Amino acid sequence: MALVDDVVLHGTVGIMMNSAKRLLLGLWLASAALVMPSVTTAAERLVTLGGTVTEIVFALGAGDQVVATDASSLYPPQVANLPRVGYYRSVPVEGVLSVRPDRVLASENAGPAVALRRITELGVPVERLTDRPALKSLYERIQGIAGVLGLSRQADALIEKIDHDLALATQAPQAPLRAVVLLNRTGSYMAAGEDTAAAAVLELAGLQNAMSAGKGYKPLSMEGLVALDPDVIVLTSATATAVGGLEVFSQQPAVKATGAAASGRIGAVDDLLILGMGPRVAQAVRQLRDLAQ
Repeated sequence: MALVDDVVLHGTVGIMMNSAKRLLLGLWLASAALVMPSVTTAAERLVTLGGTVTEIVFALGAGDQVVATDASSLYPPQVANLPRVGYYRSVPVEGVLSVRPDRVLASENAGPAVALRRITELGVPVERLTDRPALKSLYERIQGIAGVLGLSRQADALIEKIDHDLALATQAPQAPLRAVVLLNRTGSYMAAGEDTAAAAVLELAGLQNAMSAGKGYKPLSMEGLVALDPDVIVLTSATATAVGGLEVFSQQPAVKATGAAASGRIGAVDDLLILGMGPRVAQAVRQLRDLAQ
């Protein structure tokens, strides 16, 4: 019995000593936490390649991580203060690496492939993101970027907002007018055919693409414009500026011969809005529908 009591006594003392040690250790850790700075993971330095990729990063609230963009990244306005590393379809390896990024977020249309592969080989991960001319692709692009940055809740909220804005923009009926989107970058006009972001935005706005015979952007002469005889003519803003303004454009004899001129349905839309499927797609749709009234 004495042996049992001795074992119990020593066991009790051991337990008490262990408890005291745990208490002292807990107090030490608590005091250490008060004097030691908390350790957080620094936000990654991002290079964004592609106008809508950049716009999405800012729309998700991660714009402060962007250290450089490309020449197609024109929105939001604060990107004008960031370095540009070239154009996303002809990415310079040295330009990207010069800003010391931790990661590159790139449209799937970015290239050349050898340049992006070289950037990866030199230790900077390159995330390729879907960039097709469709609303579904826009949502996948948002989710892809959010997945990389850990912003899934922000992505859900952004997609919900886009859906809401599109529903508001398209709630009124729209006459099925035929529209053509023109851009002029080389001195001659190009029209947006099928499988382009411009065609997808026209469809969302309830308009028919008058240049539906063919994919991509096709040359269009003034004679060809007369033959198309669209109900609505849409220039990109840069094109309108390049040709001397909408008034000068509208006074051309070929343009005056179209139904669009007769009804006063000639206007301009920001290049990134009409040529890219981005978070502000509902704004593009509203502008097109207003023009078509």
